[in-house]
Amino acid sequence: MDIASTSMIDPRIFESLKAKAEEETKVSEELGVKAKALDRDISFAQGLLTRIHSTPKAKLPALLVQVEDAIKAEIASVQELAVFASQYPYYKYNHRWTRNMQNVVSTMILCGWLGGMKTTATAAAEAAGGRQEELHIGRLMTIEEVGEVLNVPVNVKDRDTFHLTIEEYLIGLMDTIEELSRLAMNSVTLGDMDVSVKISAFVKDIYAGFQLLNLKNDIVRRKFDGMKYHVKKVEDVIYDLSLRNLISKE
Repeated sequence: MDIASTSMIDPRIFESLKAKAEEETKVSEELGVKAKALDRDISFAQGLLTRIHSTPKAKLPALLVQVEDAIKAEIASVQELAVFASQYPYYKYNHRWTRNMQNVVSTMILCGWLGGMKTTATAAAEAAGGRQEELHIGRLMTIEEVGEVLNVPVNVKDRDTFHLTIEEYLIGLMDTIEELSRLAMNSVTLGDMDVSVKISAFVKDIYAGFQLLNLKNDIVRRKFDGMKYHVKKVEDVIYDLSLRNLISKE
């Protein structure tokens, strides 16, 4: 008797499963390639941004031009990733690039805080004010502005497509706070107390804002708990400057 002819299971079932598994493997591998390409662009932008810790304020504009060029490369890689990833279920594969997106957000927010990343919104605001500031330190890019620059949708709920999530934005913002706490100390070394004071005010405002959020016990909450250390570090810098009468107490 032919064993195959008496089988109760259609072998085409497993052939179909094999084909689907192979397709998923190909998709995952391609996403890995695109994520690595984005990671290289991020590393270059982050490398340039580390120079802010040894760059006087007067020379920041020239450095920011280089940083913005590096961010343009990030944007191009995000676009390539978005086009490919949007063909597949978002929540099935988003773990492959979510950390990359957090890092992209962080580089953009930090560059924007230092006076770069002029968006349509900021350009319109400057035009309405009748002037254009050469370097405006202390601005926070909103999630909408970040999405605008990246040309990707934000916090999408009604369709399955690549987008920037609120979690990615919040974690990227907290990563920026960590970098600014370091800059607060190094700005003192460079003799620019004003930058340290602006960082202190900004960090306190961000921390207060996060306290208004109903954070669950997940990665965002744990990240926020760690941010307290960086807020305290900035406060210690300002306290020391105040004791030395190096900043105004008004």
